[in-house]
Amino acid sequence: MPAALLALALGVVLALAACQRPPADDAGRQQQAYALYDGYRQQLPQVADIAPAKALALQQAGEAVFVDARTDAERAVSTLPAAVTEAAFLADPARFAGKTVIVYCTIGYRSGLVARTLAQQGIPALNLAAGILGWLHAGGPLVDGTGQPTKRVHVYGRTWNLAPLAYTAVW
Repeated sequence: MPAALLALALGVVLALAACQRPPADDAGRQQQAYALYDGYRQQLPQVADIAPAKALALQQAGEAVFVDARTDAERAVSTLPAAVTEAAFLADPARFAGKTVIVYCTIGYRSGLVARTLAQQGIPALNLAAGILGWLHAGGPLVDGTGQPTKRVHVYGRTWNLAPLAYTAVW
């Protein structure tokens, strides 16, 4: 399928998704988040990803560094514990030697772009499948700006209002 046609089809799907209410249950929200991610993933086929459950296991073992590709406004609401900004990571990537580099955003598109750029610079990086939404559906925690656990998450916009029901989504 030509790239322009694929982009048009993806745009139509996203526009339709934006007009719909989010599913009323967590299973439906998770399914929709992964459907959106699968669409974005087709645009970045060369970028390796990692399932949120596997990323969570690496985080718990202290074997991963999470690079947050979101905006300052999004990060002000919450982040994955011990996540670093893209700028902080790039300032001293050697500091994270020996750790699996996992990049995330809301759903996985922006982080996929960052993971691709890192790979082009010779830094192996994985994209967190379905982003912070996938992380939450896998039971991953969030912290606020003071490092305290939080149930608030910035979801970028209405289309991505697919966090588990236990969370308060803002955009």
